[in-house]
Amino acid sequence: MSYLENAKQYTGTDLEQIFFRPMLTGPSAIDLGVRVLYNMPTPTTVQLWNGQNNILHKYDSTGWSGGKHSLKTQKIIDMKRVKAELGFAASDYFSMVYEKIVSSPEVNMDDLSGTQLEAAETALFKQTLAENIRATMWVGDSDATTGFNTFDGFLKSIQNGLDDESIFNATYTESELENPASSIKIFDNLWLHASGQLQDAKPEGQLAFFVTSDIYRLYEKYLDQKGVEAAYSGEVNGHSGLAYHGIPIIDVHLGGYLNATSFDKSFCFLTDRRNLVLAVNTADFPGNEVRMWYNPDEMENRQRAVFMAGCTILDNRLVLYATKQS
Repeated sequence: MSYLENAKQYTGTDLEQIFFRPMLTGPSAIDLGVRVLYNMPTPTTVQLWNGQNNILHKYDSTGWSGGKHSLKTQKIIDMKRVKAELGFAASDYFSMVYEKIVSSPEVNMDDLSGTQLEAAETALFKQTLAENIRATMWVGDSDATTGFNTFDGFLKSIQNGLDDESIFNATYTESELENPASSIKIFDNLWLHASGQLQDAKPEGQLAFFVTSDIYRLYEKYLDQKGVEAAYSGEVNGHSGLAYHGIPIIDVHLGGYLNATSFDKSFCFLTDRRNLVLAVNTADFPGNEVRMWYNPDEMENRQRAVFMAGCTILDNRLVLYATKQS
């Protein structure tokens, strides 16, 4: 056998259980660093409640002191129908699938079941699909003619917020990126300009600095300069789980994507993770599916996924942005 011919189609609960839910819930969702809504009713709406600041009143034996209703606002996430397709030469596809199988010590190569082959095929597609969702979540631009243009990502929302001045914007220079201590200046500047609402949310553990890899490496170099044992260990073994004053620093890992876009190539921004929302829906629209099949005319294995996706920033006022001067 040198190719795989069995067609596979996933719809309904199989589509959810086998493909998307493992990618978008639990540790996989946490790894994305943002708030993920999966299979929420469409149109996907996020409710934002603004409770009154002072709800305590002197006790009276009778009467109602509740005053006005709590203010409710909502934001609808613009969901787009998207399609992901991959094609492989049959021999290459066979090799990639079998590589995933033989890497497991539990597999008996003399008795391969269809379940094992199916798991290897789905793992191959899920890996690519998850990375493309993540990349579009950041650099998506529906106005672009090429590239990740299925739906607008967070950077497009930030760009729009800078245009209407709803997002605080600071700058740093190329020369500053040569000094590791500049990373601290960037973080401090954003924190000092943050609203009281954002600063007060720090104990909840949801604030984060989202940075490009150059800023992340700059902060690593700053830590390496500290004359303590932990700094030496970090320089030798690398740093993991970086934070500044208890606020995590997340490398968005967009080096391979930003160069092909009009977005800033170097940036740092501070916000609440819950303010960044990715929504994916595989349940509410007919035709949503994952299909894998062999095309004998082209001698090609093909994979296709059809689903709904979109993302948004709930409140631009909770985003503080710093970018390198052009």
